[in-house]
Amino acid sequence: MNEQDISFLAGDATLSGVLSIPQDAKGIVVFAHGSGSNRRSTRNADTARMLYEAGFASLRADLLTPDEAALNERTGQFRFDVKLLSERVLAATTFVGTVREAQLLPIAYYGASTGAAAALTAAAKRRDVYAVVSRGGRPDLAMSCLPDVRAATLLIVGGADVPIIPLNEEALALLPGEKKIAIVPAATHLFEEPGALEEVGRLTVEWLTRYLPRPPG
Repeated sequence: MNEQDISFLAGDATLSGVLSIPQDAKGIVVFAHGSGSNRRSTRNADTARMLYEAGFASLRADLLTPDEAALNERTGQFRFDVKLLSERVLAATTFVGTVREAQLLPIAYYGASTGAAAALTAAAKRRDVYAVVSRGGRPDLAMSCLPDVRAATLLIVGGADVPIIPLNEEALALLPGEKKIAIVPAATHLFEEPGALEEVGRLTVEWLTRYLPRPPG
């Protein structure tokens, strides 16, 4: 997978990320990491690789600066700061528009854990985001924004992640557009079981293939 280290501005903050764009890309997926995760997350890197092999570009961007991440590790200060995290997702999306190879690609968001709430909050503010995929997400943290989300939204939850399932079901009811909840049997919150993350990747590729329009040209 061809990967490029990048940096971009989000207000006064400079954030880092990894950009991957396959030849003849079908779309680009902006990742929204959960608390305590970043562009180096092996789970998101594995998912990005599956997307790349299916023809989708991706941007795995840190949503916190190194100082913020260190503070969050000690205090949890930014763990549920969905407003800040969603603003960082929007900044990452704006950056995508400055990349020549990605400017015309349809956009999707992929959020994990609390990052799913940030992705949905950001999607509610942009009509050019066509799809959102949540993996083990907390969409309940974005309840007030969900009625404004027009992107086709897939909520993927582990079958053994019992406390998270009803939160996703409540969120699903508030989403107005195309939507679906997918339960991966026996998977826990981090989808560490054999084959679980591969199933997440398959579901994600299937959803994006269905709902992202073809790039112009």
